Amino acid sequence: MEPETNGAGTPRRGVPQGKLLRVLVPILVIVILAGAVFFNSFYELNEDEFAVITTFGKPSVVSTPGLKLKLPVIQQKTIVSKATHGLTIGYDQRSGASIPNESVMITVDYNFVNVDFYVEYRVTDPVKFLYNSADPVGILKMLCQSYIRDTIGLYKVDDVITTGKSEIQAAIKDKILARLEQEDLGLALVSITIQDAEPPTTEVQEAFKAVETAKQGAETAINNANKYANEVIPAAAADADEIAQRAEAYRTARINEANGQASRFAQLYEEYSRYPEITRQRLFYEKVSDIFPGMKIVILGEDGTTVNTVLPLDDFANTEKGGDE
Repeated sequence: MEPETNGAGTPRRGVPQGKLLRVLVPILVIVILAGAVFFNSFYELNEDEFAVITTFGKPSVVSTPGLKLKLPVIQQKTIVSKATHGLTIGYDQRSGASIPNESVMITVDYNFVNVDFYVEYRVTDPVKFLYNSADPVGILKMLCQSYIRDTIGLYKVDDVITTGKSEIQAAIKDKILARLEQEDLGLALVSITIQDAEPPTTEVQEAFKAVETAKQGAETAINNANKYANEVIPAAAADADEIAQRAEAYRTARINEANGQASRFAQLYEEYSRYPEITRQRLFYEKVSDIFPGMKIVILGEDGTTVNTVLPLDDFANTEKGGDE
């Protein structure tokens, strides 16, 4: 076969440009597609992420971090965060502006109150989170709003604004956890917190502030009273104990004294029964000595001359002896 020639009879050089382009373009497209498919087959999974891989419509979960491989075209990848997320109820998180249709509620004593909540949640099952509902976070928010209003309606406004917040939060959380288990959304409630609670008008706010101040004053007075009682009661108890001990000692002494006197009386009566006249005279002389202590007493006979006895005998004998000398 002879080579092609131009009009002057000389042979043509190289391949026609149009034919070259028809060959290169498909090759370039194939290379680009192959590169895209190759790079799309690998993905990096972080520690705080789930990967849901769908193969012909059947999902599976990859949770371990690192470089992963998936089949191009056949398998589809969806990343779901493991981190804890938050949503607000009653106010806008970015601007802080109140949302009245979410925050204004009525209490059991027919008062209105503005209550703001912050809800924290996380994904526990990424497959259920993606496929069991179209908007699981929206459903969670609606459940929170429903149980918040239901629970706030069981409390007085004073409890909502002051002392009942912890109890209310716990009650709401228990209700939502039970409902989430039924709904099976693949979500778990981490916490629900009252961010702010206040009366809806300035006048009512001031009134509640005054009530709160009065409560704090009452608590301070009670604490001071308890402190004073703790200081005084032990001292009073010690005084009472000392008085009781003294009374017990006095009681014991009087009992012992009475027992001694009773014993002496019994002995004296026994002696009197045996020697009545002698005992009667001895008692008479002892009583005279008690009435006139330290005096020399001479008791004469009936005729006034005979000395019956001299009291005290020892002193009188010593006196007479000294006089004889």
